[in-house]
Amino acid sequence: MDLLFTDPIAWWNAHSILFSLIGVNGIAATSIFLVLYSGQLSLAAPGFMAVGAYISVLMELYWRTPFVLNIAAGVVAAGAVGLLVGLPVLRLRGVFLAIATIGFIEALRLGVVPNVPITGEGLGLKHVADPLGGVPLILISLVVIVFLAWRLTKGRLGSAWSAIRQDEIAALSQGIDVARYKMVAFVLSALIAGYAGAVEAHLNFFVEPGDAQYGVTRAVQILTFAVLGGSGFVLGPVVGALVITLLPYVFSSAGDYINILSGAFLIAVIVFRPQGIVGRGGLAIVRPAWWPRARVRAASPG
Repeated sequence: MDLLFTDPIAWWNAHSILFSLIGVNGIAATSIFLVLYSGQLSLAAPGFMAVGAYISVLMELYWRTPFVLNIAAGVVAAGAVGLLVGLPVLRLRGVFLAIATIGFIEALRLGVVPNVPITGEGLGLKHVADPLGGVPLILISLVVIVFLAWRLTKGRLGSAWSAIRQDEIAALSQGIDVARYKMVAFVLSALIAGYAGAVEAHLNFFVEPGDAQYGVTRAVQILTFAVLGGSGFVLGPVVGALVITLLPYVFSSAGDYINILSGAFLIAVIVFRPQGIVGRGGLAIVRPAWWPRARVRAASPG
């Protein structure tokens, strides 16, 4: 920390990868916020990240197109895949939707990528990356995306999403086109996740279809961002991403016990702050909401 004041440039370079990871995770967390805000338990974000990553890298390798065009193509491709996937799976709800989207990301990671020659057939792709130069772009993008998501929740679209999340049948009775609004949220989430995957790919020299990158492990991690930070406000999942990304750095001296400490921290937040760090309500340190309360007996007459 002393390096921050003595040599800020060296401090920035030393922590640039950490900042970029926070930014990418924050963008991915915003993507899941939109589907959760509209009442959909979708875990498809890693799949859309994979689409954005591979499309942008393949364009760089085979067509030598500009960086901005590669990112834009990855985002559009992720949105198109989101539209195609959303047409059948958005008929499902709750845990069934979650299982269907997990099936999508595993089919993409284990079925499509390993069997397409241009994707390296599961062995990964090497390309030219810029780990330091992309950090400002990612952090600025995070701020812009969070602001746009917040504005969406404050408009007519956000009101419809909120109504669908609270009671889908009641929303239908009020004339809200539930299917269309859910599809809009799903596609917007795919676009944001595709952008996160595209910019993340250009921070690394190697892109591979690993479970920690684009599989169930990454899906659970992104969902944890929302659970920890709170999914009722746009900053909740971003704060959750910040906390989870920083935990290994803060507890770096814990060594092999870092997973135990991180798990204990998550359990404590869920027990004492079930609405999330940014959720409404106070911290239930004295007595959690689910703790049984003593019954007060009425005074006997006379």
